[in-house]
Amino acid sequence: MLQTTLNNQHIRKKPMPVILLVEDDSELREMLRTALLRKDYTVIEADNGKDALIRFKPGVTDVVIADLIMPEEDGLKVIIKVKELKPGIRTIAISGGGKAGPSSYLEMARALGADAVYSKPFSVTDLVKKIEDLLRQRPGPQSGSAGKDGKEPGSGSKSDSAGE
Repeated sequence: MLQTTLNNQHIRKKPMPVILLVEDDSELREMLRTALLRKDYTVIEADNGKDALIRFKPGVTDVVIADLIMPEEDGLKVIIKVKELKPGIRTIAISGGGKAGPSSYLEMARALGADAVYSKPFSVTDLVKKIEDLLRQRPGPQSGSAGKDGKEPGSGSKSDSAGE
């Protein structure tokens, strides 16, 4: 744990939340990583689901952001597995949906316990706000309010948007 001395007293600083970011699109992953680092989050990156499951540390990771369509293991499997390893872990699913479109994949992610779902393109600002909300909540049942199209309110904003 980090420590700082102030007036000869030790004050323990809370470690920053750890986000596992799973996205096969390197440009989008870089943009999201940069936004999360600006908020002082610790970011662990993976470019596919198999690597994500190797890098996931139940005692350390606070939030998992997973693209749903990826090589080697898809994001749905990542969500299922991390929830088995750490019940109550906060998860966010993101998807462009491929040829079928994102709606059905995002609905499956929600049914599997994702706390929030975002259809690409989405607002990075909205995603960061959702992470902040999820970190303030205690682990428990699903939260969030995705509409029938799988988007969070205000997602898909033209400014500061991510993914295609």
